[in-house]
Parts: sequence; C-alpha cells; structure tokens
Amino acid sequence: MPSGFWLAACALALILQVASPQENVCQAPKGEDGYPGTPGRAGRPGQKGDVGEPGTAGKSTGKKGAKGEPGQPGSPGMPGNQGFRGSDGPPGPPGLPGEKGAKGQVGNVMRQPRAAFSATRKNPNPTPNPNAVVFNNIITNQDNGYSSLTGEFTCKDQGYYYFAFQVISQGNLCLRLMHKGGVVATFCETNRLGLYQVNSGGSVLRLLPGDRVWLESDAGSRNNIYSGDDTDSIFSGFLLFPAGR
Repeated sequence: MPSGFWLAACALALILQVASPQENVCQAPKGEDGYPGTPGRAGRPGQKGDVGEPGTAGKSTGKKGAKGEPGQPGSPGMPGNQGFRGSDGPPGPPGLPGEKGAKGQVGNVMRQPRAAFSATRKNPNPTPNPNAVVFNNIITNQDNGYSSLTGEFTCKDQGYYYFAFQVISQGNLCLRLMHKGGVVATFCETNRLGLYQVNSGGSVLRLLPGDRVWLESDAGSRNNIYSGDDTDSIFSGFLLFPAGR
C-alpha cells in the first residue's frame, strides 16, 4: 500500500487513542538500516589534560657494568676573584735559636766620641742673640763643640748629653735652657738683698748632629748677672753615651 495511507491511518489512530485509550497501538513496520554517512570533519583540539601520577619504578633486569676508567683531567679553569682577608691566626711557636754570631772586635775607647766643654763668664762682648748668656772664658772644649762667641754648643755626635750651669746674680734672675730654639726648662731666683746668689740647674738631652744648646735670660734680669773677678758663673756639658737613630 502507499505510504500515505499508513500515515493517515496512524494519525487517525492517535486521535482515537486520545479520545478513548485502547491497548493496541498502531505501529508502522521497522524500516531497514540506512547507508553509513560520509566521515565528518575533524574536531577542534581539546584542552591539555592534567599531569598524571608518576608510575612505579620498574625493576632493572640488566647487570651492573664494571667501573669505567677515569677520564682525562680537564683544562684549568679561570682563577676566581680574590676573597676578603681573613682574621689573623694565633702566633706560632717560637723558632729555634740561630747560630752564634762571630765575635766582635774589641772596642777602643779612644775611637768613641768624647765631646765635653766647660766655660766661665768674664765680661763677654755683645752677641747676635741679645738674650743669650755667653760664657766666653773656655776651660775645656773637647772636639770644639762650644762657641765662646755665641755661647752655643753644637752637637757633632748623636747621643745623650748632660748640661749644667751655675750663674751668680746680684738681683732677680730667670734663666732658660734652650734646645733647637725651644725652652727645655726655666730656672728663676728671687734676690731682693742684692747679695751674691747662685742660680743653678741642669738637664739630660738627646741630641742629633747639628742640634744647638744654650742659656738665655730675659731683658729684665740680664743685667743682674755678675761678671766680675770675685766669683764665677760657669756652663758645662758632656756626652754621656752615643745613641743610634
């Protein structure tokens, strides 16, 4: 029968079923399978999946090989930057004593420097330094280090020297022991009676070649120094011992 008939019959049956339900329903016979369609187009790539859990380690089935020979050493690398200085380590133990040196030559006291001078004051002439106290009457002047014109001792041999003076005054007197233009010490005496009075002092000085030592007085008391024949003022100095630089 034509397919249109069946379609009309099924539609009528559906209408009747709605109006009054029945057990038997009109069904068309099962059709045959159609032909497979053509392959569709490839779909879009999906999103990347999550990383899976690591698998369990497999058991090694091979045998462990023998240890290989060492390779050739590589070429030296570039030196690194210099590091910071570390802290000093503890001192090491003392070294062994050295060998005994050769015996030195016997010292000759005649070859050692022996500077010494002593001079008194006897009406000296004026000097370029008006404050200098000049002792113009030389008693001893070993090595000619003392000048009776200027009242200065000039060092020739480096070492330690001792200087001492005794100056007679008839009034107030202040004296200064000078070294290289600076004051070493000041000695003052008060004499209101106008009698003979001794102003004395001394000092040990370390001198270098060319250093000068002398006595000075201020203008207010210079005229109080006695320069007659009744008693003497004296200035002395000598080398105690040489000293290295």
